[in-house]
Amino acid sequence: MKDYCAKVEVESVFIEDYGLDEFCKNVVSDIPNRCVNYCYRKRLTECVRYAAKNGYDTFTTTLLVSPYQKHEELVKVCEELAALSGVKFLYRDFRVGFREGQTKARELGLYMQKYCGCIFSEEDRYRKQIERDKNMI
Repeated sequence: MKDYCAKVEVESVFIEDYGLDEFCKNVVSDIPNRCVNYCYRKRLTECVRYAAKNGYDTFTTTLLVSPYQKHEELVKVCEELAALSGVKFLYRDFRVGFREGQTKARELGLYMQKYCGCIFSEEDRYRKQIERDKNMI
């Protein structure tokens, strides 16, 4: 993503601290609801803080492109954070461009991860693949 942003001259900020220990401590008691009850709010709070601190008046999230995310809950969290922070939330339903984006990413040779990025979604992705493979035997 860094290489792509540089190539198309899009200014971007990457915060690479995954915070695995903190994440696990906060989701372990309710793993099925981790996205809504922790992850969306935690990640987007950091985004909004950065935006406010650095003079941005608007924020959005790439999570809005995924048909696999809990879209309505994600939007609700963003709207709440916008109301609390004074930083506007730019809402677009980017899911309409999901397949087109995948096609373009393949054409550009970009890596496309098949899970959101957390260890629990990674486990789920591989569990589903293992089940599909078993059913093919």
